[in-house]
Amino acid sequence: MAAVLPYTCGLDAAADVIGGKWKPRILWALHHGPRRFGELRKDVTGVTEKMLIQQLRELESRNIVHREVFHQVPPKVEYSLTKLGESLNVALMPLDQWGADHLTEIEASRPC
Repeated sequence: MAAVLPYTCGLDAAADVIGGKWKPRILWALHHGPRRFGELRKDVTGVTEKMLIQQLRELESRNIVHREVFHQVPPKVEYSLTKLGESLNVALMPLDQWGADHLTEIEASRPC
């Protein structure tokens, strides 16, 4: 097994937690409160069920997302942000604003 290298800076650590296409969008969807799996699937347009499950498990293992199972019929599962996840979403807000401010330029420079 390969040795895990230490993070070189805070940005390195944060990028490791939210890396990929879907994690920031999942976090953003959870920003307004707990969501059931089906709601997340609708909120995160384009994500497959398999990928959403995988990403949620990874975020849960990093203590960013909490998964709560309600023992009822039919079974109910809700996902929400932990305190750590909430603080991460606060850190993502300026990035969201930057993207909104520069959307036209970003879209124009997007590869075909």
